[in-house]
Amino acid sequence: MRKFLSGLFTLLMILAIGALVYLHPAFFVKQLDKVRAMYYVHKGDKAYKQLKLQKAIDNYNRAVRLYPEHYGAWYNLGSIYVVYEDYYSAVDAYEQAFEHNPKMMIARMNYGIVSAEKLGDFDGAINQYNEILKTKRHLLSIPFVYSNRKSYKMNKGLAYYNRGVAYKQKSIYLDYDYEYRRQFLLKALESYKEACKILKKDYDARYNLALTQHLLGDYREAGLTYCKAIELSPMNYEAHYNLAVLLRHLKYYKESLDELKKASTLIANSKTNISSRQRYIFDVMNSVTRTILANSENELVEKLDDKSDEHSQITYVNGRMVFTDDLDNAIIKNFKVCGAKKIIQEDIDDDMSEFDDVRYNVHVPGVE
Repeated sequence: MRKFLSGLFTLLMILAIGALVYLHPAFFVKQLDKVRAMYYVHKGDKAYKQLKLQKAIDNYNRAVRLYPEHYGAWYNLGSIYVVYEDYYSAVDAYEQAFEHNPKMMIARMNYGIVSAEKLGDFDGAINQYNEILKTKRHLLSIPFVYSNRKSYKMNKGLAYYNRGVAYKQKSIYLDYDYEYRRQFLLKALESYKEACKILKKDYDARYNLALTQHLLGDYREAGLTYCKAIELSPMNYEAHYNLAVLLRHLKYYKESLDELKKASTLIANSKTNISSRQRYIFDVMNSVTRTILANSENELVEKLDDKSDEHSQITYVNGRMVFTDDLDNAIIKNFKVCGAKKIIQEDIDDDMSEFDDVRYNVHVPGVE
């Protein structure tokens, strides 16, 4: 009896599947294609992990032809195309990924980065960063187990930062008049400020905020922000160098020379070939030194000589700095100190004080 019932059940299942195929052939074919697509995605993932990139591309393409909604396959295709520097195919693949999964923030982020950095499509990049910023994600939190709150916040910070980069690039590279360029820089400034609120310890966000303030002519705020970037990552030469240029413009020659020395030392010990930049820094240093001498600031020159003695105590082998356990912290501490921070802040405070004096002493006709 059991065998009869089992056989009857099997027969009914076969008849049901047959009826489904007969009545809804397209649905059945689609489900079969999904199964086949998942097999090709599995083969693509395996090839990707083994860095057999062309094999991975072939399998992912087979998969998305069978099942176009597989956003993970599209995303991996985009990332592989970036490796091959096929940027147009990459952005097309990323676009397919977030079209099939609108909340796939990483696909939108990568689309924006490739569009702005490699294709010069700044508006396309900005649009995707804006989509990230306005997309609401469900925050999942399981105490002591899992929370996506931090990753969600980080993605917002990165979207603000990358939007700032795109606006800044747009202001520099596209053929607009001065006022348009300034408006793009102001939008970049706003984006970097928002990024810094979230990415509080990120050097790049602070450095680019300072650079944008510098380009907009807000020199004192730029100087303070360069100092903050230096405090976060003292061994990056860019902030030291740009701060030195800014200080030279503000006629703080001693502080400018201090920062140029740090920038030059960092460049000299960099693994990359940037000797031309180093030579340019030496030219600027010589110009600053001549300015100091021309102004007969002998006391400052003596102090600079004292500083040189301090630097000479660092050990060099074959012209390169030798970092030891004892020297490492001392060197980082030295590079971290931003000597201009105090005088810039004092200038800002003085300006605010003068503004208050004017504001509170203004005479209004008819009022005693």
